[in-house]
Amino acid sequence: MSQGLPAPRANAYRDAWNGDLNADAAGTEHRVAGWVHRRRDHGGLIFIDLRDRTGLLQLVIDPDAGADIFTAAEKLRSEHVISVSGVVEKRGAEHVNPNLPTGEIELRVTSLDLLAEADTPPFPVDEDTKVSEENRLKYRAVDLRRSGLRDALILRSQITHAMREDLSAQGYLEVETPVLTRSTPEGARDFLVPSRFSPGNFYALPQSPQLFKQLLMVGGLERYYQIARCFRDEDLRADRQPEFTQLDIEMSFVTEDDVIAEIERLMTKVFEVGGLDVAPAPWPRLNYDESMLRFGNDRPDLRFGLEIKDVSDALSGSEFKVFESVLASGGVVRAINAGQREFPRKELDNLNEIAKRHGGKAVAWAFVQEDGTWRSPIAKFLGEEKTAAANVVLEASPGDLLVFVGDQAKVAAPVLSALRLHFAEYFDLIPEGQHSITWVVDFPMFEHNDDEGRWDAIHHPFTAPTGDLSDPGSLRSRAYDLVVDGTELGGGSIRIHDPAVQSRVFEILGISPEEADDRFGFLLDALRFGAPPHGGIAFGIDRIVATCAGRDSIRDVIAFPKTATGADPLTGAPDPVGERQLKELGLRNLVAAPPAAG
Repeated sequence: MSQGLPAPRANAYRDAWNGDLNADAAGTEHRVAGWVHRRRDHGGLIFIDLRDRTGLLQLVIDPDAGADIFTAAEKLRSEHVISVSGVVEKRGAEHVNPNLPTGEIELRVTSLDLLAEADTPPFPVDEDTKVSEENRLKYRAVDLRRSGLRDALILRSQITHAMREDLSAQGYLEVETPVLTRSTPEGARDFLVPSRFSPGNFYALPQSPQLFKQLLMVGGLERYYQIARCFRDEDLRADRQPEFTQLDIEMSFVTEDDVIAEIERLMTKVFEVGGLDVAPAPWPRLNYDESMLRFGNDRPDLRFGLEIKDVSDALSGSEFKVFESVLASGGVVRAINAGQREFPRKELDNLNEIAKRHGGKAVAWAFVQEDGTWRSPIAKFLGEEKTAAANVVLEASPGDLLVFVGDQAKVAAPVLSALRLHFAEYFDLIPEGQHSITWVVDFPMFEHNDDEGRWDAIHHPFTAPTGDLSDPGSLRSRAYDLVVDGTELGGGSIRIHDPAVQSRVFEILGISPEEADDRFGFLLDALRFGAPPHGGIAFGIDRIVATCAGRDSIRDVIAFPKTATGADPLTGAPDPVGERQLKELGLRNLVAAPPAAG
């Protein structure tokens, strides 16, 4: 991976980077430094692959270099740190390594200094062997030397540099916002920090700079950005960490179209740097309701078909009591045509387990036969007229596998989404090197929490609504998400700048005026002093880099991540603290396990 490093300042250790030397340097003398990646003893000659951040360079040590040098080279082991000088020579044609950028040359060593010895590494650095995540994180300093992680972090640096460079050129101000703030109910749980100066009170680590960036717009800064650290105490998975980094952007006097156009310009450059080949902007926009119907979620992967179709009307009025009961209760019957597939009975039964994991009950299936009838346990209850009508909706042909889910719409959608993704993986339907990109827009403003009998904000309570504020269920939000390959890379909205509208939204969410003033009074006060229409977006940098690097987990593009349980095997965090520290903070440990001494 090209790094664009300037030549190092010549000193006692090096005057060149390993990866920068090439055939043009033949006949010149250089000093290089790094780690012993691999050592090979070929009798009278010793070959060493020397590694630094820029790559590998082959060293050659022969007895003519001097007994001391040759003896020292014989003792070198993997990960020893050395500095050597010598003459760059071209390799013979039969010895050129076309897979190595420096494969045309080697350095014939004339001096060698051992700078540090190394214990045997906990796993090979010179091999692409599978290593448990626990070991990778515990010995992260060693893991960082491996080319895959090193290249991901180099890419991350290049991407964030491109973001800063572009936004600064467009007049955005980089402004830091507080890390120690107050707890505000924004969705996930806050991480709390006790205050020694104010016993019994706590700071909260920010889930995002949301309120502060709105204050910056009220303050007249017009265009703001920040590479911000954010913290959320929520359950983890491959694309979540308790602490993460986002590109935060806000601008004044803008509409949705303005923000989207600005972001398309920026992200086009980011994707170019990241090597992600996406369609040229402007990118398509997909309505939320359509996305939920066709793909079962609001972050659709458009790289393959298998779209969901509603067959409620086609199958209504049959003798299949399961579907009839669902339809009578206001539910839906939806289906996927998985195409002409060989699918064993064991895998068909497994579809029910997938459905249950995503809140459903069961999956019905059918294979279309040559005459258009179905081979299916439910075919006799539906009859040929109903199955023929469903075939038309699903554009079914002989040999096609059809799967059906009957349930309430909000249950059927995630089940079918999971089945769609399962089929794509099982049948290897995702084209390699092909990427999809779309905006998802026109979200509902609220969704009803039936368990608690209240409304919840789909995005956050500062998103501007459209529609009749007296009818929360009909309101839409001025929100937008950018989705690549089924992953939401970023999301934002036009914000509420009218304090009366903001107060009404709090009311709908069940936040009393007293609680609103207690939690968000500083924002409401600021809005009363004259706020411009404003909006913005936040992008998960970890997700952007993982997508560009082709990694499934964001842990593979973070220098020092946590495990799926939030633990840090490297430092041992989180861990107990001593009684003295707790006493200073006015705290007492109520957990059964005793705190550490001290």
